[in-house]
Amino acid sequence: MGREGTLRERNRQNAYAEIGDTAMRLFMKQGFEQTTIEQIAAAVGISTRTFFRYFATKEDIVVGDLMALGEVVQAALRARPVEEGPWEAMTAALAALTDAPHKPRRALETALLTTANPALRARHLEKHLRWQELLVPEIERRMGVEPGPVPDPRAHAIVGACLACLDTAMEIWAKRDGEGTLEEIYLEALTAIRT
Repeated sequence: MGREGTLRERNRQNAYAEIGDTAMRLFMKQGFEQTTIEQIAAAVGISTRTFFRYFATKEDIVVGDLMALGEVVQAALRARPVEEGPWEAMTAALAALTDAPHKPRRALETALLTTANPALRARHLEKHLRWQELLVPEIERRMGVEPGPVPDPRAHAIVGACLACLDTAMEIWAKRDGEGTLEEIYLEALTAIRT
């Protein structure tokens, strides 16, 4: 029974990846707005009903895994040495995104689509607000502040500034068509804020 569950889960993950990859190809070729869910489903060979078993919306294909990536950053932040300052810990934790299961080409496609489409940009920023909920308590602990119902403004500002630098880096990276690395651009933006 355990192996059957494992096989079922692998099949689900493969289908999820195939739908996502096919959709991204169509988005890059036709444009996000011009690509319909029906076109994606037809290209994969599934019904629209089956599509909705994997993705709630078309936008989720592009920005849907950002919440999971927020949890990756949270885990990386928790793993940082206690004596590391909040800025350094946040920067190191965000670097974990480059180790996440995101191919560089897919990351660039996501950046290009997100920066060019207001609806995707809004969803992206909404997910980053959720990241703040995950990350602010970790920065508060690092600062010696007991997390409570109202976030410490200093911890909130540090997380917000780091995420703003990440968004800026993503936008610039997309405009440069992937030239350089997200990490280099992020560090350049963060240095500007901290000086």
